[in-house]
Amino acid sequence: MADYENILYEKQRKGVLITMNRPEQMNALSAGLRSDMHAAFDEADQDPEVRYIILTGAGRAFSAGADLSFGAGGGNAETVWPYGLEEGQSVAAFLDQWRTQDRAGVKRLQHMWELNTPIIGAINGWALAWGSWYALVTHITIASSAAVFGQPEIRHISNTNFLWTLLAGYKNALRYGLTGDHIDADEALRIGLVNKIVEPDDLLEECFSIGERIALVSPETVKINLHVATMGLYMMGLHNAWNLNAELSALAHTSQREDFKKHMEDAAKEGGLRSYLQERDGPFQPEPFGPRSKR
Repeated sequence: MADYENILYEKQRKGVLITMNRPEQMNALSAGLRSDMHAAFDEADQDPEVRYIILTGAGRAFSAGADLSFGAGGGNAETVWPYGLEEGQSVAAFLDQWRTQDRAGVKRLQHMWELNTPIIGAINGWALAWGSWYALVTHITIASSAAVFGQPEIRHISNTNFLWTLLAGYKNALRYGLTGDHIDADEALRIGLVNKIVEPDDLLEECFSIGERIALVSPETVKINLHVATMGLYMMGLHNAWNLNAELSALAHTSQREDFKKHMEDAAKEGGLRSYLQERDGPFQPEPFGPRSKR
Protein backbone atom coordinates (compact mmCIF):
# COMPACT_ATOMS: atom_id res chain seq x y z
CA MET A 1 0.00 0.00 0.00
CA ALA A 2 1.27 3.46 -0.87
CA ASP A 3 2.11 5.99 1.83
CA TYR A 4 -0.38 8.85 1.48
CA GLU A 5 0.04 12.27 3.07
CA ASN A 6 -3.44 13.74 2.50
CA ILE A 7 -5.80 10.78 2.75
CA LEU A 8 -6.47 7.79 4.97
CA TYR A 9 -6.66 4.43 3.17
CA GLU A 10 -8.29 1.68 5.21
CA LYS A 11 -9.15 -1.74 3.81
CA GLN A 12 -12.05 -3.37 5.63
CA ARG A 13 -15.23 -5.36 5.10
CA LYS A 14 -14.26 -6.38 1.52
CA GLY A 15 -13.84 -2.74 0.53
CA VAL A 16 -11.70 0.30 1.22
CA LEU A 17 -12.54 3.52 3.03
CA ILE A 18 -10.75 6.52 1.51
CA THR A 19 -10.95 9.59 3.73
CA MET A 20 -9.83 13.04 2.58
CA ASN A 21 -7.76 14.12 5.56
CA ARG A 22 -7.33 17.89 5.65
CA PRO A 23 -9.98 18.65 8.27
CA GLU A 24 -8.59 22.06 9.28
CA GLN A 25 -8.95 23.17 5.66
CA MET A 26 -12.38 21.47 5.32
CA ASN A 27 -10.68 19.02 2.93
CA ALA A 28 -10.03 21.74 0.35
CA LEU A 29 -8.73 20.06 -2.79
CA SER A 30 -5.05 20.95 -2.88
CA ALA A 31 -2.84 19.47 -5.59
CA GLY A 32 -1.50 16.99 -3.04
CA LEU A 33 -4.94 15.84 -1.97
CA ARG A 34 -6.08 15.36 -5.56
CA SER A 35 -2.92 13.41 -6.40
CA ASP A 36 -3.22 11.14 -3.36
CA MET A 37 -6.92 10.54 -3.89
CA HIS A 38 -6.62 9.50 -7.53
CA ALA A 39 -3.60 7.30 -6.80
CA ALA A 40 -5.69 5.63 -4.09
CA PHE A 41 -8.54 5.05 -6.56
CA ASP A 42 -6.12 3.27 -8.87
CA GLU A 43 -4.65 1.23 -6.01
CA ALA A 44 -8.11 0.11 -4.93
CA ASP A 45 -9.21 -0.61 -8.50
CA GLN A 46 -6.21 -2.91 -9.04
CA ASP A 47 -6.67 -4.83 -5.77
CA PRO A 48 -8.83 -7.97 -6.25
CA GLU A 49 -9.66 -7.96 -2.53
CA VAL A 50 -11.37 -4.55 -2.84
CA ARG A 51 -14.93 -4.89 -4.12
CA TYR A 52 -16.05 -1.30 -3.49
CA ILE A 53 -14.68 2.09 -2.46
CA ILE A 54 -16.20 4.47 0.10
CA LEU A 55 -15.13 8.10 -0.26
CA THR A 56 -15.65 10.55 2.60
CA GLY A 57 -14.02 13.51 4.34
CA ALA A 58 -12.54 13.97 7.81
CA GLY A 59 -14.13 16.52 10.13
CA ARG A 60 -17.17 18.63 9.34
CA ALA A 61 -16.85 18.66 5.55
CA PHE A 62 -16.76 16.19 2.72
CA SER A 63 -14.86 18.88 0.81
CA ALA A 64 -15.27 22.65 0.61
CA GLY A 65 -13.94 22.60 -2.97
CA ALA A 66 -10.76 23.86 -4.57
CA ASP A 67 -8.10 25.24 -2.27
CA LEU A 68 -8.54 29.03 -2.34
CA SER A 69 -5.60 29.78 -0.05
CA PHE A 70 -4.40 33.36 -0.29
CA GLY A 71 -0.96 34.72 0.38
CA ALA A 72 -0.02 36.46 3.61
CA GLY A 73 -1.31 39.75 2.29
CA GLY A 74 -4.58 38.25 1.11
CA GLY A 75 -5.72 38.20 -2.48
CA ASN A 76 -3.65 38.67 -5.59
CA ALA A 77 -2.08 42.12 -5.38
CA GLU A 78 -0.82 41.84 -8.98
CA THR A 79 -4.25 41.63 -10.60
CA VAL A 80 -4.72 44.47 -13.05
CA TRP A 81 -8.18 45.80 -13.77
CA PRO A 82 -10.40 46.33 -15.73
CA TYR A 83 -9.48 43.02 -17.38
CA GLY A 84 -8.66 40.98 -14.26
CA LEU A 85 -5.33 39.70 -15.57
CA GLU A 86 -2.10 39.30 -13.66
CA GLU A 87 0.60 41.89 -14.25
CA GLY A 88 2.11 41.26 -17.68
CA GLN A 89 -0.23 38.37 -18.54
CA SER A 90 -1.86 38.19 -21.97
CA VAL A 91 -5.48 37.25 -22.56
CA ALA A 92 -4.25 34.28 -24.59
CA ALA A 93 -2.10 33.00 -21.71
CA PHE A 94 -4.92 33.48 -19.18
CA LEU A 95 -7.39 31.58 -21.37
CA ASP A 96 -4.91 28.79 -22.08
CA GLN A 97 -4.12 28.44 -18.37
CA TRP A 98 -7.76 27.93 -17.48
CA ARG A 99 -8.44 25.69 -20.47
CA THR A 100 -5.58 23.39 -19.46
CA GLN A 101 -6.65 23.37 -15.82
CA ASP A 102 -10.34 22.77 -16.53
CA ARG A 103 -9.66 19.96 -18.99
CA ALA A 104 -7.47 18.27 -16.38
CA GLY A 105 -10.27 18.63 -13.84
CA VAL A 106 -12.84 16.98 -16.09
CA LYS A 107 -10.41 14.11 -16.73
CA ARG A 108 -10.20 13.54 -12.97
CA LEU A 109 -13.98 13.22 -12.77
CA GLN A 110 -13.94 10.87 -15.75
CA HIS A 111 -11.25 8.84 -14.01
CA MET A 112 -13.61 8.17 -11.11
CA TRP A 113 -16.56 7.53 -13.43
CA GLU A 114 -14.62 4.93 -15.45
CA LEU A 115 -13.25 2.82 -12.59
CA ASN A 116 -14.10 -0.88 -12.54
CA THR A 117 -14.81 -0.64 -8.81
CA PRO A 118 -17.95 1.21 -7.67
CA ILE A 119 -17.45 4.28 -5.49
CA ILE A 120 -19.95 4.96 -2.71
CA GLY A 121 -19.94 8.58 -1.57
CA ALA A 122 -20.41 9.17 2.17
CA ILE A 123 -21.24 12.88 2.18
CA ASN A 124 -20.81 13.97 5.78
CA GLY A 125 -21.05 17.78 5.68
CA TRP A 126 -20.13 20.62 3.34
CA ALA A 127 -19.78 19.53 -0.28
CA LEU A 128 -19.19 22.74 -2.21
CA ALA A 129 -17.89 23.62 -5.68
CA TRP A 130 -15.39 20.93 -6.71
CA GLY A 131 -16.36 19.13 -3.52
CA SER A 132 -19.92 18.84 -4.81
CA TRP A 133 -18.68 17.49 -8.14
CA TYR A 134 -16.54 14.84 -6.45
CA ALA A 135 -19.54 13.90 -4.33
CA LEU A 136 -21.91 13.63 -7.28
CA VAL A 137 -19.57 11.65 -9.53
CA THR A 138 -19.58 8.80 -6.99
CA HIS A 139 -21.65 5.94 -8.36
CA ILE A 140 -23.88 5.69 -5.28
CA THR A 141 -24.22 8.75 -3.05
CA ILE A 142 -25.42 8.60 0.57
CA ALA A 143 -25.80 11.90 2.42
CA SER A 144 -25.74 12.71 6.09
CA SER A 145 -28.70 14.79 7.23
CA ALA A 146 -26.08 17.51 7.85
CA ALA A 147 -24.83 17.54 4.24
CA VAL A 148 -24.89 20.80 2.29
CA PHE A 149 -24.28 21.02 -1.46
CA GLY A 150 -23.62 24.08 -3.60
CA GLN A 151 -21.49 25.81 -6.21
CA PRO A 152 -20.78 29.20 -4.60
CA GLU A 153 -17.69 29.69 -6.78
CA ILE A 154 -20.11 30.82 -9.48
CA ARG A 155 -20.41 34.05 -7.50
CA HIS A 156 -16.74 34.91 -8.05
CA ILE A 157 -16.82 34.24 -11.81
CA SER A 158 -16.50 30.51 -12.31
CA ASN A 159 -18.37 27.63 -13.89
CA THR A 160 -20.95 25.01 -13.05
CA ASN A 161 -20.64 21.36 -14.06
CA PHE A 162 -22.88 19.42 -16.44
CA LEU A 163 -23.12 16.65 -13.86
CA TRP A 164 -25.67 18.77 -12.00
CA THR A 165 -27.81 18.88 -15.16
CA LEU A 166 -27.49 15.13 -15.68
CA LEU A 167 -28.62 14.29 -12.15
CA ALA A 168 -30.93 17.14 -11.12
CA GLY A 169 -32.45 17.95 -14.51
CA TYR A 170 -32.31 21.12 -16.57
CA LYS A 171 -34.58 23.33 -14.44
CA ASN A 172 -33.09 22.42 -11.06
CA ALA A 173 -29.53 22.62 -12.39
CA LEU A 174 -30.12 26.14 -13.64
CA ARG A 175 -31.86 27.20 -10.42
CA TYR A 176 -28.72 26.42 -8.43
CA GLY A 177 -26.10 26.72 -11.17
CA LEU A 178 -26.93 30.35 -11.95
CA THR A 179 -26.94 31.51 -8.31
CA GLY A 180 -24.49 29.31 -6.42
CA ASP A 181 -27.16 28.83 -3.73
CA HIS A 182 -26.76 26.14 -1.08
CA ILE A 183 -29.08 23.15 -0.86
CA ASP A 184 -29.49 20.81 2.09
CA ALA A 185 -29.69 17.02 2.07
CA ASP A 186 -33.48 16.99 1.71
CA GLU A 187 -33.40 19.18 -1.39
CA ALA A 188 -30.51 17.12 -2.78
CA LEU A 189 -32.62 13.99 -2.40
CA ARG A 190 -35.68 15.64 -3.92
CA ILE A 191 -33.88 16.70 -7.10
CA GLY A 192 -31.93 13.46 -7.51
CA LEU A 193 -28.39 14.29 -6.41
CA VAL A 194 -28.24 11.59 -3.72
CA ASN A 195 -29.69 8.12 -3.16
CA LYS A 196 -30.56 8.34 0.52
CA ILE A 197 -30.25 10.47 3.67
CA VAL A 198 -29.20 8.99 7.03
CA GLU A 199 -28.24 10.41 10.39
CA PRO A 200 -24.55 11.38 10.72
CA ASP A 201 -23.72 8.53 13.10
CA ASP A 202 -25.20 5.99 10.67
CA LEU A 203 -23.52 7.27 7.50
CA LEU A 204 -20.51 4.97 7.20
CA GLU A 205 -22.44 1.92 8.37
CA GLU A 206 -25.05 2.52 5.66
CA CYS A 207 -22.31 2.80 3.04
CA PHE A 208 -20.53 -0.34 4.23
CA SER A 209 -23.85 -2.19 4.25
CA ILE A 210 -24.41 -1.30 0.60
CA GLY A 211 -20.81 -2.19 -0.24
CA GLU A 212 -21.10 -5.60 1.40
CA ARG A 213 -24.24 -6.31 -0.64
CA ILE A 214 -22.31 -5.41 -3.79
CA ALA A 215 -19.56 -7.81 -2.69
CA LEU A 216 -22.07 -10.70 -2.69
CA VAL A 217 -22.27 -10.40 -6.50
CA SER A 218 -19.62 -11.77 -8.86
CA PRO A 219 -16.91 -9.10 -9.39
CA GLU A 220 -17.02 -9.49 -13.17
CA THR A 221 -20.79 -9.02 -13.13
CA VAL A 222 -20.50 -5.89 -10.99
CA LYS A 223 -17.86 -4.50 -13.36
CA ILE A 224 -19.98 -5.12 -16.46
CA ASN A 225 -23.18 -3.75 -14.94
CA LEU A 226 -21.34 -0.67 -13.68
CA HIS A 227 -20.21 -0.04 -17.26
CA VAL A 228 -23.71 -0.66 -18.63
CA ALA A 229 -24.70 2.53 -16.77
CA THR A 230 -21.59 4.67 -17.08
CA MET A 231 -20.63 3.80 -20.66
CA GLY A 232 -24.28 3.96 -21.69
CA LEU A 233 -24.38 7.58 -20.58
CA TYR A 234 -21.19 8.19 -22.52
CA MET A 235 -22.86 6.78 -25.63
CA MET A 236 -25.77 9.16 -25.05
CA GLY A 237 -23.36 12.10 -25.08
CA LEU A 238 -22.07 12.60 -21.52
CA HIS A 239 -18.43 12.29 -22.60
CA ASN A 240 -18.85 15.03 -25.20
CA ALA A 241 -20.87 17.19 -22.80
CA TRP A 242 -18.13 16.96 -20.16
CA ASN A 243 -15.42 17.80 -22.66
CA LEU A 244 -17.41 20.80 -23.90
CA ASN A 245 -17.92 21.72 -20.23
CA ALA A 246 -14.14 22.00 -19.86
CA GLU A 247 -13.85 24.27 -22.89
CA LEU A 248 -16.70 26.54 -21.77
CA SER A 249 -15.35 26.57 -18.20
CA ALA A 250 -12.26 28.33 -19.46
CA LEU A 251 -14.49 31.01 -20.98
CA ALA A 252 -16.39 31.34 -17.71
CA HIS A 253 -13.14 32.00 -15.86
CA THR A 254 -12.11 34.62 -18.40
CA SER A 255 -15.41 36.50 -18.16
CA GLN A 256 -13.75 38.82 -15.64
CA ARG A 257 -15.55 42.05 -14.74
CA GLU A 258 -14.18 44.62 -12.36
CA ASP A 259 -17.63 45.50 -10.97
CA PHE A 260 -18.30 41.86 -10.04
CA LYS A 261 -14.87 40.81 -8.74
CA LYS A 262 -12.52 43.56 -7.62
CA HIS A 263 -14.34 44.24 -4.34
CA MET A 264 -13.75 40.60 -3.33
CA GLU A 265 -10.04 40.84 -4.04
CA ASP A 266 -9.86 44.11 -2.10
CA ALA A 267 -11.54 42.41 0.86
CA ALA A 268 -9.04 39.55 0.66
CA LYS A 269 -6.12 41.96 0.78
CA GLU A 270 -7.49 43.41 3.98
CA GLY A 271 -8.73 40.30 5.76
CA GLY A 272 -7.68 37.18 3.88
CA LEU A 273 -9.86 34.32 2.73
CA ARG A 274 -12.55 34.81 5.36
CA SER A 275 -13.13 38.40 4.27
CA TYR A 276 -13.11 37.34 0.63
CA LEU A 277 -15.86 34.78 1.26
CA GLN A 278 -17.90 37.20 3.37
CA GLU A 279 -17.76 39.77 0.58
CA ARG A 280 -18.69 37.15 -2.00
CA ASP A 281 -21.53 35.41 -0.15
CA GLY A 282 -22.90 38.23 1.98
CA PRO A 283 -25.36 39.55 -0.63
CA PHE A 284 -26.81 36.02 -1.01
CA GLN A 285 -27.64 35.58 2.67
CA PRO A 286 -29.80 33.96 3.85
CA GLU A 287 -29.32 30.88 1.70
CA PRO A 288 -32.51 29.04 0.67
CA PHE A 289 -31.40 25.83 2.47
CA GLY A 290 -28.85 24.66 4.99
CA PRO A 291 -27.33 26.18 8.11
CA ARG A 292 -27.13 29.66 6.58
CA SER A 293 -30.83 29.77 5.65
CA LYS A 294 -31.70 31.80 8.76
CA ARG A 295 -30.55 35.35 9.31
